Amino acid sequence: MEDSTRREFLGAALASAAPREAPARESFEPAYRRLERSGALATRARELYSIYRSCRLCPRRCGVDRTLGQKGFCSSTSRARVFSAHPHFGEERPLVGRRGSGTIFFSNCNLLCAFCQNWEINHRGDGSFAGDEAIARLMIGLQDAGCHNINLVTPTHILPNIIGALRYAVPRGLRLPLVYNCGGYEPVEIIRLLDGIVDIYLPDFKYADGAMAEKYSSGARDYPEVAAEAIAEMHRQVGDLAVDQNGIALRGLIVRHLVLPGNIAGTDRFVRFVADKLSRSTYVNIMAQYRPEYQARRIPELSRRITAAEYRQALRWAREAGLERLDVD
Repeated sequence: MEDSTRREFLGAALASAAPREAPARESFEPAYRRLERSGALATRARELYSIYRSCRLCPRRCGVDRTLGQKGFCSSTSRARVFSAHPHFGEERPLVGRRGSGTIFFSNCNLLCAFCQNWEINHRGDGSFAGDEAIARLMIGLQDAGCHNINLVTPTHILPNIIGALRYAVPRGLRLPLVYNCGGYEPVEIIRLLDGIVDIYLPDFKYADGAMAEKYSSGARDYPEVAAEAIAEMHRQVGDLAVDQNGIALRGLIVRHLVLPGNIAGTDRFVRFVADKLSRSTYVNIMAQYRPEYQARRIPELSRRITAAEYRQALRWAREAGLERLDVD
């Protein structure tokens, strides 16, 4: 591709990423506050905590009793671990704004990818135990720091603790949008329990081919089907991304897709899924940041960064599929 054509192509992609504007932030109320007033949030919290006794929070469905300290695939009990909590400026532009996204990084993971870029947190489980009330204090602290949202990173396996924390945080004045930042490997029945709680869904769609998911994400062969169903439900709940008058996200769906060497991620099929099953106005982040981390250095096909040509091809597929809102690297 000639440089002038490439600049024009990328310029169009960047321009198309402009989100749809929603009402002013001052008039916005997070969905979870309404559920708390109605008593429904307490009901959901109890239902989620009951799942710990025979855990099926993720598609692994280990069935262990985490309330007794038993651990399944994610190596977690019913006590949450937190690695860090801080304003984060490396997320998508509608999340970051000027004051950052208020990220809480939870330890451990239900996918355990061979190329994990946060392997110390997700595989090794670095972090400290935090009770629900302590997590609530982190949420309030991020709000007091001026962050635009509460961004829950890798929340799937400790979801009951998060909803428990939310119940402590709401009476203390929490009113930021809640971001569910996950790997996409979520049972649809659990996502349905989040209807009316989560304002912004931020899932990955890692693979379009189950054989690739099985090989590189610890046997998760059903990943493409599970992620597609879960993300479709997320879109049903919150719709396309909507922002305030300053371009900051209030509600909606953002889907991330990491381009992998040799099209291991199946980018061509991923973009068609978005266009055909979600909406061509879905906010999609096509990410070029792959680097061989953790075990990837020892896996020949994953042991290199992607090329500029591979990334341009990924963007071309997205545009050919008709995607209108691309956030590109």
